[in-house]
Parts: sequence; structure tokens; C-alpha cells
Amino acid sequence: MNKPIRNLAVASMFLFLALLVNATYVQYWEADELTSLSQHPDNKRVRDAEFSRERGAILVRGKAVAESNESDDAYKFQRGYPEGPEYAHLTGFFSRDWGLGGVEATQNSILSGSDSRLFIDNRVIALMGGEDPKGGSVTLTVDPDAQRAAFDGLNALGDTVRGSAVAIEPNTGKILAMVSSPSFNPNRLASHDFNEVGNAKQRLQENELGSLNNRAIEEVLPPGSTFKLVTAAAALDSGKYDPDTQVPGGSRLDLPQTTRDLPNDGGGSCGGDTITLTKALQVSCNVAFGDVGMKVGADRIRDTAEKFGFGTRTFHDLDDALTRQALSRFPEDPDAPQTALSAIGQFDVAATPLQMAMVGAGIANDGVVMKPYLVDEIQSPKLDVLEKTDPEMMPDQPAMSSSASRDLRQMMVAVVEGGTARTAQIPGVEVAGKTGTAQSSPDRPPYAWFVSFAPAETPAVAVAVLVQDAGVARDQISGSGLAAPIAKAVMEAVIGK
Repeated sequence: MNKPIRNLAVASMFLFLALLVNATYVQYWEADELTSLSQHPDNKRVRDAEFSRERGAILVRGKAVAESNESDDAYKFQRGYPEGPEYAHLTGFFSRDWGLGGVEATQNSILSGSDSRLFIDNRVIALMGGEDPKGGSVTLTVDPDAQRAAFDGLNALGDTVRGSAVAIEPNTGKILAMVSSPSFNPNRLASHDFNEVGNAKQRLQENELGSLNNRAIEEVLPPGSTFKLVTAAAALDSGKYDPDTQVPGGSRLDLPQTTRDLPNDGGGSCGGDTITLTKALQVSCNVAFGDVGMKVGADRIRDTAEKFGFGTRTFHDLDDALTRQALSRFPEDPDAPQTALSAIGQFDVAATPLQMAMVGAGIANDGVVMKPYLVDEIQSPKLDVLEKTDPEMMPDQPAMSSSASRDLRQMMVAVVEGGTARTAQIPGVEVAGKTGTAQSSPDRPPYAWFVSFAPAETPAVAVAVLVQDAGVARDQISGSGLAAPIAKAVMEAVIGK
């Protein structure tokens, strides 16, 4: 072979190899992005192809809460949500024209079958066998009994109640329940009647109640007296306080730098000029915790709050185009009066229900806060486990020492047994809890909160409930009256009472 021909052959070989490499790169490495509905929502070919595909199921304890069923129209499969509104803010929705939300969005590559981990099954074997790609399945951490208890509890307050409930397994961070009210029906957004889908989406977007919002992770509001748990944790961990330390218990606290005083809710005394720290938590004494907050200091309280998760975005299992975990906050540089107000969960303190559930879970777990997670396991269409989430601690742990957490647990038990949270009592089970009624503005009702866990000594579940607006008179709003019974039902569902 003469040299020109040999050079041409070598060049042709390299070009052929380059073509093979490029094809492999496009087909394997870039396939997810090129064929993803979330990446290319306006690409009609990609959109219709994915909408016709048999998506994998979203499962809770082996039962599908999102599934694909054969369709008799132009699209091969119809996405369905058997539990509808109960799981809507977790499953999200799968829509041709309106995109995806919730786990449908965050796990789209697995559910649609386009994930690189499904390459052999879906792009080699399926191609050789002439089969359409199939999606893998996603298993959630949710306890169905706890989810139902939270959903029914909020619904029992009325169709227009705005609120949320979150339950966490303290020693792992598994989310056992997450409900936002009011909810929506994802089946209406997944329908093949696209005119009706558009009308349903418009109604949801125009709904003043914000049904599409997941209040569990998006709503940041003053936590009120439930934040006294963080203040108590900072105080106990400082070494300067124990459950029997005497603190002010009068009717008003004289705040420095101002002529205004800090009163207790209702204006009365907490039981004497001085009371124990346990008694202060038991009766939710503003005067006591305002004083403790100023003496412990804003820096220590902020540091404790941050160890519990304030100011950190750690939960990503529901991050879609519209939804993100909102950051809970503690003010940066409050003066003394502002520190007193912050110590009781007012001023510029704000938290999500998920964040307050993390506070309860951290106290329950000997002071160690675990990262919350919802996606437990991912499987291939052949049920091979592709990924399983391992429990992981939050950064900079523990949030408080184990001895301080044990003291705080017993103080919270006193709140339930003889304080403001008697409505959370479960016969035969020691329950720890803290109520909260957070003031918002003069023209709207307060927010009702409750944070709890049970059993107190061997906690299986920590719960936070927020009732943002129940449509009742101001004097009927309290954490004990509205939120605690819901938390009680969720705890009972988990521990089997």
C-alpha cells in the first residue's frame, strides 16, 4: 500500500472512531439532558414521547401512590394518583403542558427510564428486543398511617384551613409524614384532556388559599413559644441552667433600652416571682424565657438554632421548578429587647414546619439532628436496588449535649402531663411536647404550633404541626386546641396505639 493511501486509511479510521465516540457520548452521557422533559419542556417530540412512556411507580410501603396505567387514546399510558390530594405535595404531578412537580420532577430520570443507570435495560436490551423503555420505581420513607392521620387531622378543621404537619423518625431523619393544607388533586393535572388540565391549573394558580404551595417546606412563619425549646437547649447546654434553676415568673419583664415591658400571654403571673425552668416551659412563661434569652445571649441562641438547621437548606427531595425548602432564620444582631422577643419565637424569628420537626427530632435523638429525607430507595424496572439513602447527620453536631437533651425531654414531658399540652396525652405512653401561639399582625389571627415526640424515652417519631389559619375566632386559636390533637393522632399512628 503506498503512503498516500495508507495515510488516507489511517485518517478514515480515526474519523470513524471519532464518530463512534461522539455517538456513544451523545447516546450515553448526554441522553438524559437531551431527552429530559424537565430540560426541554417546549420540545414537542421529547414531550410527547415522554408523556407516552410507561413511568415507574412512586411507592409507599409497596403501594403505589403514583402509577402509569394503559390508556385507550393517542398516548399509551395515563399517569394516575390513587391517593390524590393526600400525597399531592409529595408525588407532585406529571403533566404534558405544565411540566412536573414534587418527586415526579426530582426523580424524573429514574421514573421516565432515561437515567444512565438504566442504560443496559432500556437502551440496549430494549432496543434489541424492540421494547419501549420502562421507568424505575421510587420508594418513599412515608408511614401511610401517619400520613393519613396528618391529612385527616388537618381536613377535620375545615376545607379552607391553611396548615401543615411533618413527622420525622428522630434517629434516621426519615420523613414519616408530610401534609400541606389545602391540597390539590394531581389527577386533574395529569389528564389527557388538555383543555381541562389548563383550566384546572389556572384555578389552582388563582386560588387565594395557595393549594399548590407546600407549606411544610415553603412557609416561613414565627414559631412562637415552640422556639422556647431552642432557647431552653441553649440555656441548658451553657452549663448555667438546669431544670430546677430559678427564673423570673412574674407577670411582666422590664426590658432594657425601652419603656415597654414583655408580658405573659393573658397578662398574669407564671406562678410566682421566681419559678423553676421546668415550670417556665410547662406554663410557657414569656417573662422567664425573655430573661433567659437575654442572659444566655443572642449569639449562643443563634448558634444552637443553626445547629438545629436554621439558615441551612438540607432537604432537596422535593426541589422542583417552583418549590424549594425555605430557610428558617434567627436575627443577626438583635439588641437586648429584641433578643428577649426572639427567645420566645417572636420579633424576626421564623421557621418552617419541617424545621420545627427537626428541632423536636434533635432533642429526641440525644441532641443529634439528622438530615431529613423522603426518597428511601430507587429501583430498576427489574427491581434491582440502584440507590438507597443512608441516614446522615446535619453539620456541626450535636446541637446540644446528650445530658442537656435528656433534661429537656423531661421538661417537655412535664408540659404534656401538667402544662399547656395536656391535649397531646396518650394513655400508657410518655409524650414530650411544646405548644406555641405566635402573634402575626393585629389584622390577622395568631398561628397555632405544636412540636412533640413519643415515646419520650425511646422516641419513634417527632411531629410538628402548624395551623396557619383555621377560620376561627382569635380566642379559639392555640397550639393546644388546634395543633396538638393532630400531632397526637400522628404519634399514635406511628407507635401503634
